[in-house]
Amino acid sequence: MSLTPADSTWTVDHPDALAPASARPATIGCVIPAYNEEGTIADVLDSLLAQTRLPNVIHVVVNNTTDATAEIAGHYAGLHVRGEGHAMQATEIFVHDIGENPDKKVGALNYGFALVEHMDYLLGVDGDTTADPRALESLATEIQSDDRIGGISAIYSIDDTGLTGWFEKFLIAGQRAQFAAFNLQNLLRGRNMAVLGGQYSLFSIEALHAVVEQSRQRSPWVRDSEIEDSLLSLQIKSAGYLTKISADARANVGGMTDLRSLDAQQVKWNTGAIDLMWPGQRGDTKGQPFHPNLRLRWFENGSMILNAFTRLGFVVLLVCSLAFHAFEFRLWWLIPPVIATALNTRIALAMHGANRRDYIFAMTLAPAELYMWIRLGHFARSWAKFLSRSQTDNWALQAKAERGGGGRAYLAPYAVVALLVVALVAAWSQLPAGAKSDALLVGWTVLGVTTIAQTAWLLTRVLRRHRGFRA
Repeated sequence: MSLTPADSTWTVDHPDALAPASARPATIGCVIPAYNEEGTIADVLDSLLAQTRLPNVIHVVVNNTTDATAEIAGHYAGLHVRGEGHAMQATEIFVHDIGENPDKKVGALNYGFALVEHMDYLLGVDGDTTADPRALESLATEIQSDDRIGGISAIYSIDDTGLTGWFEKFLIAGQRAQFAAFNLQNLLRGRNMAVLGGQYSLFSIEALHAVVEQSRQRSPWVRDSEIEDSLLSLQIKSAGYLTKISADARANVGGMTDLRSLDAQQVKWNTGAIDLMWPGQRGDTKGQPFHPNLRLRWFENGSMILNAFTRLGFVVLLVCSLAFHAFEFRLWWLIPPVIATALNTRIALAMHGANRRDYIFAMTLAPAELYMWIRLGHFARSWAKFLSRSQTDNWALQAKAERGGGGRAYLAPYAVVALLVVALVAAWSQLPAGAKSDALLVGWTVLGVTTIAQTAWLLTRVLRRHRGFRA
């Protein structure tokens, strides 16, 4: 099915299109790669049509779809005009069903880029992302204020309305907190965005052309990485442009409501990030461990290693101490969880539109701790895939997981941890009494020093000024 006219470059006939760039309003072409989005595509288009600043054109690029996405989007095809006189705005929606596409989202984005590359900016919107009415106006104002900006991203969160089960609410609360922490880190780093997420970002067409020329690519997006938006962000930065996060443009992305799909999404993201970070040549893209956009990725991975070490170490030492009748509780042990709770609460207070569930998640510790264990599972699976050089299509695995398939591979890290704890405790139990005592002393000392350092770092984040930014 195709609802695209033979000539989709209608904007050339607009009187402003032939004027010098400095004398006319900037033109924005919106591209929506849509894969099985029948449940959300109408909301996405309604959100775009409700923007205070309309895109000049909207291209819905339907690909590999087996549902009614194209038919639903087709109801919106055509010219949409609102206002009168100087306040009049117009946008035209085209729907392209490109059928089976081996490059999936990357192919859909490049198809859309070819349709709007004569314009000034490209707005990339995922098929499940809606935005506040002033989002595009804010992005456009910010990117036009500085010619050095090659791309700018909205502040992302997840809509938590309409959830039913308690576990869905828990997972979405965890993802909202995860997004908020990531947003804050970028906002407080001079609003330099590590990843221009494809969910709702505005790109300079000039910057995208620079990437194509400098990287010797045919198009801006390539499948050299599991996370095409991270790779493009690195390339935009390497081409001499800035990658920014907006100060106030906001968008809600689709969240994952079960462990299987959340695992598939996070493993795809993490594996792709590791591939970009790792030194040397792997595939067609050389690792860039010292790229400025990857500093936050290194910090995240280091932080997860520390979290895994302290939690696993505590479990092993606690079991061994109880078995040896040598466990003595110390009141100061409560300081780390108190500081962690304070940080979670601080992040919740900084969240735009935080609600009761966000505060309960942050202030009761147990939900945040359980979600951290879930994230550690994603982290372990990502590194295992990377180091084993597993050749899997993580895009396909995520799509399969979101359809309810994919098995229970996400449980594998916890089975391994359980076996590791049993093995360590069993090995410790074979030691002589004196050696057991010495092992516990060394273990608790190392864990204590590590936890003190980790807690001190958390405290600096608790005390850090947010300078009015809202995540």
